[in-house]
Amino acid sequence: MKNLKEKIGYGFGDMASSMFWKVFSYYLPFFYSNIFGLSLVDAGILVLVTRVWDAVSDPMMGIVADRTRTRWGKYRPYLLWVAAPFSVCGILLFTTPDFSYAGKLLWAYVTYILMMTVYTGINVPYGAMLGVVTDNPREKTVFSSFRMLFAYGGSFVALFSWDPLCRFFQASLGASPASSWQFAMVVIAAACFVLFLCCFGMTRERVHTVSTASVGKDFRSLLSNRPWWLLIGAALCFNLFNTVRGATVAYFFADVIGEEAHLSFGHWGNILFYSGLFLGIGETANMVGVALAVPISGRLGKKNTFIAVNMALVVFSGLFWFVPVSASGYWLMLGLQVLISVLTGLMSPLVWSMYADVSDYAELRYRTASTGLIFSSSSMAQKFGGAIGGAAVLWLLSAFGYQESLAGSAAQPEAAISCLWFMMSWLPAIVALLAVGVASFYPLTTEAVNDIVERLRQLRAGTPGKDVPAEDEMTDFANV
Repeated sequence: MKNLKEKIGYGFGDMASSMFWKVFSYYLPFFYSNIFGLSLVDAGILVLVTRVWDAVSDPMMGIVADRTRTRWGKYRPYLLWVAAPFSVCGILLFTTPDFSYAGKLLWAYVTYILMMTVYTGINVPYGAMLGVVTDNPREKTVFSSFRMLFAYGGSFVALFSWDPLCRFFQASLGASPASSWQFAMVVIAAACFVLFLCCFGMTRERVHTVSTASVGKDFRSLLSNRPWWLLIGAALCFNLFNTVRGATVAYFFADVIGEEAHLSFGHWGNILFYSGLFLGIGETANMVGVALAVPISGRLGKKNTFIAVNMALVVFSGLFWFVPVSASGYWLMLGLQVLISVLTGLMSPLVWSMYADVSDYAELRYRTASTGLIFSSSSMAQKFGGAIGGAAVLWLLSAFGYQESLAGSAAQPEAAISCLWFMMSWLPAIVALLAVGVASFYPLTTEAVNDIVERLRQLRAGTPGKDVPAEDEMTDFANV
């Protein structure tokens, strides 16, 4: 087993990435429509176009990373090289220039595409590191759990502090709403820079693989990899679920909950019930789920755990529709947020660990060390889910007559309010049900993965056992 320091160091990397990603996913649509000044339709197109490019660029980065050779390894050096550009681009993304509408729209496209390109440049190699820090499948789940634990910890810090930071800069420095959002991102970006450097310094690459296949062969192998396709579909649904709910929250609290809602603690007083609190509590609950991932998946298997979790998400998401907007209803909303977040937290490390299993499967069957390409596909699914989810939220609001306002809250038509409720409940439930359907066909059971790992160890040691030229010759792969 690798030491605790290395697992913590690995976690720091996704702590940094997740701080940015959650702010982008949950607050950027609201920023573009209500702070920056774009229409809902233009903002939706912007989110879709930029994230589709971001997703498409992931396999390119995976190929580059697979063929990188340095004294630090293949993937780890990118943490050092890209940390500073990553932080700078985040600040530019939340900068509102004094341009015309067309100029601001162009600025938004340039800064968003630049930010997502840099995000790919550091996050794809970071994700691929999971395949080379250890060759033990259980240890991969442990590393993945540390990754997600720190990711949700970083998300909690970013989301819980975002509103207070913005309010602090407005109240203490007299900053405009646009400037306060920019200053808040400066704080987050500085923290991310330090975390990436810590991740680089505290980790090592121990599994040394060499990609001798051509780029064309790597792609052909990937496209014929049925477990990869199924996991991509399931992961896309999972990320779509998270993005739709998360991107709706800021609008939901602004127009359904309001700015004066409080959680009452009886004679002990009350606290403000705002979007950052709702999301921050969710991130804390995510960490509980991460801690449960290893023991539960060890007992049920990764595939069965994935399916069970999504079935529970269908139920709890649907229940959100029936919660009243009242003092007691606020507690019910928070309770459902905790339950849903525990479940999504439990599932997150499973997805990354399952990608590591798919990478091992690909290396054994196709004799190609394309770990970076495999893991870049996971990032691609995440970003496609974010692109579709973020754009869908904005376009649905526009279709149902949502009134964006730079000056503050605007009175919303009943149709727009119903749309917000739908996007917090039934739409995520439908997506989770779709994930169940896709995951039910995923063939890499616990027995199959253990068989793959054993054969792969023999192959890497130069004394391969039974060769596996076709899927149906692998243990438990008759239905692949």
